Amino acid sequence: MKYIGAHVSSSGGVENAPYNANEIGAKAFALFVKNQRQWFAKPLTAENIDGFKKGCEQYGYDLNYILPHDSYLINLGSPDSDGLQKSRNSFLKEIQRCEQLDIKLLNFHPGSHLRKISEDECLDRIAESLNIMLDKTRGVTLLIENTAGQGSNMGYKFEHLAHMIEKVEDKTRVGVCIDTCHTFAAGYELRTKDGFNKTFKDFDDIVGFKYLKGIHLNDSMKDFASRLDRHESIGDGLMGIEPFKFLMNDKRFDNMPVILETPHPERWKDEITLLYGLIEE
Repeated sequence: MKYIGAHVSSSGGVENAPYNANEIGAKAFALFVKNQRQWFAKPLTAENIDGFKKGCEQYGYDLNYILPHDSYLINLGSPDSDGLQKSRNSFLKEIQRCEQLDIKLLNFHPGSHLRKISEDECLDRIAESLNIMLDKTRGVTLLIENTAGQGSNMGYKFEHLAHMIEKVEDKTRVGVCIDTCHTFAAGYELRTKDGFNKTFKDFDDIVGFKYLKGIHLNDSMKDFASRLDRHESIGDGLMGIEPFKFLMNDKRFDNMPVILETPHPERWKDEITLLYGLIEE
């Protein structure tokens, strides 16, 4: 079964996210558990926590299909010691907030070398960061999101994902979230059946499907292999509708949160309907 949703607003408190997801007919959803553009935030209150859990229960959301996204400021591979420590402290707080909410997954962008250290050094720092986080927390699986490779961002090659996972000690609590726009922009073909199948065969061979725990479903404004991260509404970008048809009819993507991050929230309800309509009988 496919669990399609979107990255909904948690403005006014995380307890508002389940309501916002229900309004668009989502079966899964993503949210920020704190302001994504600030390093730290006030602790969650009992009202926030209880309201979130009651909202999920009221609207029938299984906590296994909720996929928060960490702050955009965090760089777990930072070459600067102060920036690295600040990122680790902030990321730890986000995992702890997920623990309080009983959320099982947390998605994150791996990090950037800022052209100050090598790619391998950056990947090793990210893995070291994950080992520190996993040792200090319980119950939350950390999902490495593949990137478009914009700037000095790591994670645009499947080999990068495999490198980080190989260095993580507790592999039961690490996984991957594949973003379709990022995959396309990084140079992995999705527009044809042969291309789609080859891309995910390569993913399975290099990383392993057992680590795939979530999907960000986005079309792309920018060209194939552009290394530019610009999301577009489903079917309106340069990927076209075919990749989404392939994915919706592929059981390998069942039973995980599949999250829209497309740029027009007012269209999310229609996009969810469109995606379910692509499933062939």
